[in-house]
Amino acid sequence: MDKEKNFEKEQCCCNNCNNNNENEETVNRNRDVENTNKENEKEATAEGCCEGQECEFMGENRDNTDKVRTDNDKGNESLDDKKDNRTICGNGDGESSGENRKSDCIAALENELARLKKELEEKTHLCEEYFRQLQRAMAEFDNYRKRTAKEKEALYTDAVSDVVTAFLPVIDSIGNAMVALSGECNKESLKEGIELIHKQVNDVMKKLEVEEIESVGTQFDPQLHNAIMHVQDEKYEANVIVEEFQKGYKFKDRVIRHSMVKVAN
Repeated sequence: MDKEKNFEKEQCCCNNCNNNNENEETVNRNRDVENTNKENEKEATAEGCCEGQECEFMGENRDNTDKVRTDNDKGNESLDDKKDNRTICGNGDGESSGENRKSDCIAALENELARLKKELEEKTHLCEEYFRQLQRAMAEFDNYRKRTAKEKEALYTDAVSDVVTAFLPVIDSIGNAMVALSGECNKESLKEGIELIHKQVNDVMKKLEVEEIESVGTQFDPQLHNAIMHVQDEKYEANVIVEEFQKGYKFKDRVIRHSMVKVAN
């Protein structure tokens, strides 16, 4: 309702301004006509068109002049009325515009508050969703850690079981050899038994992909060999392994035990 009243007042003021402009133009136009009639009377008098009497032309000019003055008076009265109306409208607009600005300010603040509340709710919902995702991630990581530990333990158990299973035949052979030694046993049979056990051990190591590290006659490699002695011998080149004290073994690219060797300088 306030906006409609303000709009009507603004429309009234606009119409008053337009009418004022039209009235001012009418007054100016009538003033020009009056000035023209006066000039015509002066010219008629100067030429002596009438001596002691008013001619028809001067009478018409006088009538036109009176009419113009009447119109001017009416126009001035109309202008005064319009000014009064404009003054009244202006005072009403000032009061109503202040109220409108206040109401607009309140409405803008309410809209901004509603927008901020909505944004806060969205951010709160987003934070809650992130927190739930973090909880799920932490729970999944904890389950993964426990599962990995169990798998690692199971893998180690399987590896040990496989190695023990591979060496069981060797253990059986050693047990048979011990039984044979408790009775009558000659040197040849003992030798054959030890060679058999050694062959079984080599087969098991090969099955497990464990290899011996080559030493004698090769160049010394600190990644594979451990030099515990040095010797001066012209028969061998420098850094050549001349003797092996303990065999070394490796599993694929991983060294299980370094070879203990003697190196020529």
